[in-house]
Amino acid sequence: MTTTRTTPATISVERTGRALIDTPLLNKGTAFTLRERRELGVLGFLPPQVETIEDQVARCHKAFGAKPTDLEKHIYLRQLQDENETLFYRLLLEYIDEMMPIVYTPVVGQACQQFSHIYRRPRGLFISYPQRNEMETIFANVRRNIEVIVVTDGERILGLGDQGAGGMGISIGKLSLYTLCGGSDPARTLPILLDVGTNNQERLDDPSYIGWRRERVRGSEYDDFIELFVQAVMQRFPDVLLQWEDFASDNARPILQRYRDRMCTFNDDIQGTAAVTTGTILAGVSASGGKLSDQRFVLMGAGSAGVGIRAQLIRTLLRDGMSEPDACSRFYVIDSKGLIHDGRSGLSPTKQRLIHRSQWLSGWDVSGSITFADVIRNARPTVLIGVTGRAGTFTEPIIREMAAHTDRPIIFPLSNPTSRAEATPDDLLKWTDGRALLATGSPFDPVQRKGKTHVIAQCNNSYVFPAIGLGVRAARANRVTDEMFMVAATALKEMSPALDDPTASLLPPLREIRTVSRHIARAVATEAQRDGVAEACSPQELEERLDRTMWSPEYRRMTLAC
Repeated sequence: MTTTRTTPATISVERTGRALIDTPLLNKGTAFTLRERRELGVLGFLPPQVETIEDQVARCHKAFGAKPTDLEKHIYLRQLQDENETLFYRLLLEYIDEMMPIVYTPVVGQACQQFSHIYRRPRGLFISYPQRNEMETIFANVRRNIEVIVVTDGERILGLGDQGAGGMGISIGKLSLYTLCGGSDPARTLPILLDVGTNNQERLDDPSYIGWRRERVRGSEYDDFIELFVQAVMQRFPDVLLQWEDFASDNARPILQRYRDRMCTFNDDIQGTAAVTTGTILAGVSASGGKLSDQRFVLMGAGSAGVGIRAQLIRTLLRDGMSEPDACSRFYVIDSKGLIHDGRSGLSPTKQRLIHRSQWLSGWDVSGSITFADVIRNARPTVLIGVTGRAGTFTEPIIREMAAHTDRPIIFPLSNPTSRAEATPDDLLKWTDGRALLATGSPFDPVQRKGKTHVIAQCNNSYVFPAIGLGVRAARANRVTDEMFMVAATALKEMSPALDDPTASLLPPLREIRTVSRHIARAVATEAQRDGVAEACSPQELEERLDRTMWSPEYRRMTLAC
């Protein structure tokens, strides 16, 4: 990766006057000192009061709170980001519990749906299929050295499906979390939307839709377009970390397999979701006093997230000494037609990798297709994970049946946004008499039950992917390996409050996210060195690199470049 830097206390700038104020990465607004205002040509453009960043945060927080809806709050934050990026991140960091649900899940889903209607100012790159032969020119227009890219084609946005060009909201939001949680320098991040059309008729019929108005490109044309994109990225930014985000299942894994050994890249829906879920399950197992090898897993949903979660948990069991057949026999993956097993025909290549063998179903009381209820009744799972994107999938009879056979059922309704969660924590705790160990994909308020407060862990990828970015950049890694996600999961588990208090949340509070990211990044960077994808350095030097790599939202003194 690119050489890390220490953020200077004083920076030299070439822009002056309105050009300086209109540059969000440099603008300080009312925090420009009188000396800076005179020297940099902004005297008179600002009101006379010189404020601190704390003063500005207080005013912005008040303005944020006055917005009547969550979408209006999201729009306000996006506008602030486009005007003063340092202040934007300082506000988010000071009020992270309040801000993260607005800047990312669940509100970012609505923002993607409304993207064409709330679009104000360009951010990132829109690369449409008709411009596929102009990528070199497009990337040449980016006059910055980029270290982290998040790219989507907008086809599978959260649980909302195809949003076309509106998917840019996801790339922007993810990179905001790279900076907020993992300290990525916002000047060195780049959101990208690959516009290959959309099959969402509502978007195509919308006169305000700003994307390419065609049905999605498929097949070899799509693959060739992705190849042109990767070649252009590698030529312009050879050391970049590229994250694939919210691609449909049929494309996500093939793209990852095609490029993971050619560049420094990963898919957050497959690998990041798997790592944070595995780390949270490990915390839950520890809190229940059990062992991972004793668990039985039911996964509702056979998309990218389900595939990734199953694969990482199996690797974890193998690392602990379990045989592969034994490990695979512990997993029951369910799609819309029931259990995926070797008695079903017409399974896609992806689902064929999720098959549960009939020999492992001996003695089951079922006839015909094997339903979700059949699996719960016969397999008696200890862990239930939902990645379906369908609200209400975890019903009261299902959960009560599960809870009848395990003391501390581990239940993760992970679909987001909140409206797509498989069940609410309040219901899950009611149906299990308060015994369930819970984590959700979107944020939920604490639940009061029988005089006890249950803090609900948000099993959100923000606990992992920003840390992966920090670790990769600090180690100067040239690839992202599976083992780096394995150690990330373990490091996340090590930070769980439930290890000291079995009644506590399975994940640390968001206000500690930068400490958590630092801990995980250290493990990821060390593993990158062991895997031979990063240059070796001493633990002390690695700590210094982590320090230098983490950007903080603080104003720097400015002088005019000579």
